[in-house]
Amino acid sequence: MSFTLANRQMTNAADISPTIVETLYSDALVLADEARAAFDLSGRLDQIGTSEEMARIALSCEALRTTTRMMHAIAWLLNQRAFFAGELSEFQLRRHGRLPPAQPESDPQQIALLDPDLQDLVARTKSFYARVARLDRAWRDHFSMKPAAVHRLRDRLDGLVQNL
Repeated sequence: MSFTLANRQMTNAADISPTIVETLYSDALVLADEARAAFDLSGRLDQIGTSEEMARIALSCEALRTTTRMMHAIAWLLNQRAFFAGELSEFQLRRHGRLPPAQPESDPQQIALLDPDLQDLVARTKSFYARVARLDRAWRDHFSMKPAAVHRLRDRLDGLVQNL
């Protein structure tokens, strides 16, 4: 898909660019494919004995969480791509293109039942999702810098002192 930016700039110069979206989209596809391959349950569950029922549950739960996390991120990136291609208006993107909240944290005891490579993959997908979530929040706030709470409180106190 080719992006045309004629009159499709978001509100500020520091906004998300098509290049950022494309790079993240490519990274997301690679990571999602890696997750699909790693959690391919077709032969793995048969190898786990019935005495290892908790490992079976942990593997199934993390497979679902991980693939859901990546599909949400990919859907968000596809919406961004559609916006840059002129297929969605900014209003539509703001209304329907919100990134769903992250899933609840995994049970650390269940994660410990996974092999280290799967644990690393789960951590990488969480990190990727967090990056996309930060971009979503920043875009929704128009990339405006908001002073830290302590600075706002100090400004309020300064105003009160000046009025005394």
